[in-house]
Amino acid sequence: MAELQSKKRFIRGVHNLGKPLSRAVVTIGSFDGVHIGHQAILSQVKQQAERLGLPSVVMVFEPQPQEFFSAEKAPARLMRLRDKVETLLELGIDQVVCLQFNKALRSLTAEEFVKTILVKGLATRYLIVGDDFRFGCDRGGDFSMLKRAGATFDFEVTDTQTLQIEDERVSSTLVRKILRQSDFTRAETLLGRPFAVRGRVVYGQQLGRELGFPTANVQLNRYSAPITGVFAVVVRAAGKVYQGAANVGIRPTVGGLVKPILEVHLLDCNLNLYGQRIDVEFKHKIRDEEKFTSLESLVKNIRRDVNNIRAWFNQANTA
Repeated sequence: MAELQSKKRFIRGVHNLGKPLSRAVVTIGSFDGVHIGHQAILSQVKQQAERLGLPSVVMVFEPQPQEFFSAEKAPARLMRLRDKVETLLELGIDQVVCLQFNKALRSLTAEEFVKTILVKGLATRYLIVGDDFRFGCDRGGDFSMLKRAGATFDFEVTDTQTLQIEDERVSSTLVRKILRQSDFTRAETLLGRPFAVRGRVVYGQQLGRELGFPTANVQLNRYSAPITGVFAVVVRAAGKVYQGAANVGIRPTVGGLVKPILEVHLLDCNLNLYGQRIDVEFKHKIRDEEKFTSLESLVKNIRRDVNNIRAWFNQANTA
């Protein structure tokens, strides 16, 4: 195990695995959001890895399969790859293996996937999959097929029961639905933590500074975001916590963007956060994103938003 821990914990592509150090306990999926349903699977993986004395491995895909097939029409991501990997490792997984989901991978039959990825690539000893797991270009990969393959290639297979809360299946789709409703309390229940966006602050057009409301900008690098509008947020940066006003959207008043961006204005604080990674935790939605008729109207509404957000924080802190 000491040799295992000396290796990289995030691996891009099975070809970078090299010679497997040992057999592994593996699970496969998109794990978008790493919600409590995912966490139940991860707990099972870690338990079996400890029992067998083997490393725990999570395999994910980039892009996510739905993004490969649907491009900009794919559902909005709940988290970026880096955030997903960090969360999986924080939850105690030994290795995260990321496969590029491309035409070559998509063209593998279920049998080829088992032989190439699970057996040759990962030396799977124990495989845990969700009860709805399907794979292979022929859609021939399901739990019963994996059980047969396990008997042939000497690995055990277990599925997991769907986790339900209030008669609803916990899924990334449900989390997105709850976020669209701006129910951040329920989203926190489903995620097991507050909904947040992590990212590095980049240079923008400096328009916010010119308008009197400097912002820290984080690129989302996606065609859609799970939330849009103006929000009260908590920002964690350089070990400190700040209250802020955030906008997620395409900035229609000042020309508009193709992809949404996260802009955060810290309340009563003017810090230079360029180049720093920040965590933006969403607390309360103020309004939808709007297109205003002029910059003067935009500034007036930003000022109103900031005042409303400050008042919301004051009320929340005294409740």
